[in-house]
Amino acid sequence: MMRQTFAALVLLASSSMALAQTPATAPGAAPGASGVDEVTQTQDVTFRTEHDDRMTVPVRVSGSGPYRFLVDTGADRTAISRELAGSLGLANSNEATMHSVSGASTVETADVPQLELAHQPQNVRHAALLDKSNMGADGILGIDSLKTQRVQFDFEKQTLSIVPSATRDFHDEPGTIVVQGTRKNGRLILSDASADGHPLTVVIDTGAEITIGNEALRQQLIGRGLVGAPSSVSLQSVTGDMIVGDFMFVRTLEIGGVTLKNLAIVFADAHSFKALNLDRRPAVLLGMNAIRAFKKVSIDFARKKFKVVLPESSQLEVRMADARL
Repeated sequence: MMRQTFAALVLLASSSMALAQTPATAPGAAPGASGVDEVTQTQDVTFRTEHDDRMTVPVRVSGSGPYRFLVDTGADRTAISRELAGSLGLANSNEATMHSVSGASTVETADVPQLELAHQPQNVRHAALLDKSNMGADGILGIDSLKTQRVQFDFEKQTLSIVPSATRDFHDEPGTIVVQGTRKNGRLILSDASADGHPLTVVIDTGAEITIGNEALRQQLIGRGLVGAPSSVSLQSVTGDMIVGDFMFVRTLEIGGVTLKNLAIVFADAHSFKALNLDRRPAVLLGMNAIRAFKKVSIDFARKKFKVVLPESSQLEVRMADARL
């Protein structure tokens, strides 16, 4: 049985008075977002591809490190391992409710001073405390750490760039496609998408190593839209809890004019769909097996845009074949 580990999480509310009094975030607004950041300069860091195809970047915490943190656009809050928090002497903060692929659970949190990805240290309040063995890393960089900036991956150079949303990117580069989206609970949501001709909603989730589909999508694709007999797999969330899903292939997945063929996908009753009110209509959490098929990817939360640079058609097929393997 395959064992896949996912770092998709959403922290929504605290049981303590301090966090409960934090002003509510309106649907579609990223936590901490206050407008487009036009000041912060480009920060380039080299990322490392882990055995499970997710990406980690070097992060310094309180002047120590670097430590390996996952880059997770599906997480609205940053997390840190219990082991690292203990070694750094970080005091526990409030408890919070965390929504992962396996369900909702109450977790301890800690305030993390001077979390530094490149040269811009920041303080992170109420970071979830999770076991390193379940995360597969020392921590998780959620969108509260990325805030209003743009996250840009260059898979050929193996670099990640954090830049102000207003700065120029690879818009004029050949093969560039821009997909306009919306935000929900901080996540970037794309509705200009379909699977084998059926409309669906796409959630960009760099913390998921493989794309996850819901039961509503599978019901639409039963017949001609799916390839291969289902193979049962286990999905482990960052809390260590497990759910079971069926591993299959979707014949075609189109996102704003981009077509991915024979995309590996796991159909599962993931709690993430319920947390986003996407459990009753076809939807996927677009994981790294799909995202890594492109040459470059830009995820712009402030402007709600998903931008990719396509490789040549033949190279795209090779990358998708690699993703299937």
